[in-house]
Amino acid sequence: MTSPPEGARPQYPYDPSATARLRVPRQHWQRRTQRKPLPRYDYEHYSRLAGPLTQPDPDKPYKVRYRSLLADEPHRIRAALLLGAAPLVSLGLLAWLLQPAHWTERDYPAYDFLPVLDTVMLVSIGLIEFFRCMNVLSNAHATLVARDPVPVIPESGTRVAFLTSFVPGKEPLAMVTKTLEAAVKVRHRGLLHVWLLDEGDDPEVKEVCRRLGVHHFSRKGVPEWNQAKGPHRAKTKHGNYNAWLQAHGDAYDYFASVDTDHVPLPNYLERMLGFFRDPDVGFVIGPQVYGNYDTFVTKAAESQQFLFHALIQRAGNRYGAPMFVGTSNAVRISALKQIGGLYDSITEDMATGFEMHRHRNPQTGRKWRSVYTPDVLAVGEGPTAWTDFFTQQLRWSRGTYETILKQFWKAPFTLPPGRLFNYTMMVIFYPMSAMNWILAALSCALFLGLGASGVQIDPAVWMMLYGNASALQIGLYVWNRRHNVSPHEPEGSGGIAGMVMSALSAPIYARSLFDAVLRRKSKFVVTPKGDSSSPDTLFGTFRVHLFFLLIFGGSLGASFVLGHSHPAMITWATLAMLITAAPIIAWRMTVRGEKRKRRAAAGAASAAGRADGGPPGGEGPAVVAIDQAAGAAGDQAATDEPAATAGDQPATTATDEPSTTAADQPATTAADQPASTEQTLQIALGGRHT
Repeated sequence: MTSPPEGARPQYPYDPSATARLRVPRQHWQRRTQRKPLPRYDYEHYSRLAGPLTQPDPDKPYKVRYRSLLADEPHRIRAALLLGAAPLVSLGLLAWLLQPAHWTERDYPAYDFLPVLDTVMLVSIGLIEFFRCMNVLSNAHATLVARDPVPVIPESGTRVAFLTSFVPGKEPLAMVTKTLEAAVKVRHRGLLHVWLLDEGDDPEVKEVCRRLGVHHFSRKGVPEWNQAKGPHRAKTKHGNYNAWLQAHGDAYDYFASVDTDHVPLPNYLERMLGFFRDPDVGFVIGPQVYGNYDTFVTKAAESQQFLFHALIQRAGNRYGAPMFVGTSNAVRISALKQIGGLYDSITEDMATGFEMHRHRNPQTGRKWRSVYTPDVLAVGEGPTAWTDFFTQQLRWSRGTYETILKQFWKAPFTLPPGRLFNYTMMVIFYPMSAMNWILAALSCALFLGLGASGVQIDPAVWMMLYGNASALQIGLYVWNRRHNVSPHEPEGSGGIAGMVMSALSAPIYARSLFDAVLRRKSKFVVTPKGDSSSPDTLFGTFRVHLFFLLIFGGSLGASFVLGHSHPAMITWATLAMLITAAPIIAWRMTVRGEKRKRRAAAGAASAAGRADGGPPGGEGPAVVAIDQAAGAAGDQAATDEPAATAGDQPATTATDEPSTTAADQPATTAADQPASTEQTLQIALGGRHT
């Protein structure tokens, strides 16, 4: 079950350009792919977005202090006008659209059921516009109250466990090796043990842990920790963590954790643990970014999360209730054990954070609070295939629906009004997106196919009002891009890919909502990473999109045959059909592009083989040339090393006691140095080995 580390932490200077992949001596004529060079990103700068570490006032009890983003805005009048105009124009459009004078009235309906369908259309249109208003209101509110915490130096001498988990078959061994190699270099002035929670109790994994000096834990073969449901549910992340918590949690004050594919930076604990000086802080979380920033799916998937990590989570700081995110966090173990450990859910992080925010700190009598820091302290690996991206979105949305159905009814009785409002604005995103998509499909089918009509409006007036409302909504989104926490997206970018990706995910949210309402069984699914990525297929990956494509396409076709046309409905149905078909078209273009690259690589290899006098299809130089040409042509890449590196100093992490070096230094030495004197940390990202 548990094995202590036998190896020692590396004591040699760490080379930022070295990969963490286990090296195997290359045999003669062995295939080798040249990887195209990827950009280098200054992650060290983005790990200090919240500002320099400060020393708390020793004469006052510490409480987390915050800095308002809007207060630092130089164009406050312009911001105030945008914040006021966006929701007001949207509400004005809703009021104009639903005024009784616009309701459809039929003196002599062609069919008896048409008045009923007209009412359904009216309700659908009203709900669609209402949900859009709620989205604008949520973004405007978040913009108004968003704030960052002021970082403080952590207390020295605390006992910390750094955790990550591993699922054999879903996560490559090389990936967890890179994460562990970075974890043992995380700095902390106190006791720090790195733990790997291995679901498979794999001998190769144990050897890696032994070599790196990492503690190994596995619950495999222990019936008590592998239950069919509950906190120790088998084959789940929360079950794995709760087993470790029961076995070893009492030996530590806090644990920090990252997902297997998230490589921590050396200052991870220095930037997170200081907030625990406030006794009411139960957990601290950071943003999620993807280091394998080299495919459209990965880039767009990270951009899609901009609004949540750059704005919504910062707004949660206003109420002391940012959402718990499992990718990078630090947790007060006593607070977690008070609520029974991580919650049994396919999105255990959000469900656990919600439960903790409902409970009180028994020492102070106040509600537990959380802190979100914009500091990028871990670099992960995002989905590279449409299948994996949609699987991820399906799990996130289904977990939110489960939280609403099973937990959220308790919120009005246990959450203060501010937290209740903040949580409501967060959890309604997925159901609103799903309902918008379902109602849009229903409206198109009823109007274009059956001739139902909820409202009778002037198309020119509607286009003017809707255009203004949409422009202000997009303007608010783009204006907030200045607060982006991603080190990868170009400065000043508009985030169009993220908006598109949210639209492309709407059919998935709709399917997830149907599954939740029908109580279809859900299970925890690890998003495959690296070489374990799932292949994309037309019917396996895009079957939900094909279903909605049939609805919108059929409605458009019926409108031309039956004469049920209106500019607004034709425009919306056409746009919805394009959105639905977009991922399929993008996938096919990618497949064709890869085929062209392979043909070009094969041609170059054949020419190289003839030049060397070897057979065109044989081994030897021709094989190497194929791989080299394929790499030069830019085969699909993934992260070979999103690893944060620690400069040229050996790690100062303690194992059983704080290190002598760290203890002899003043507690404020490293923290008080200006950022400009630190070595700039850049991470070299590699491509996938094929």
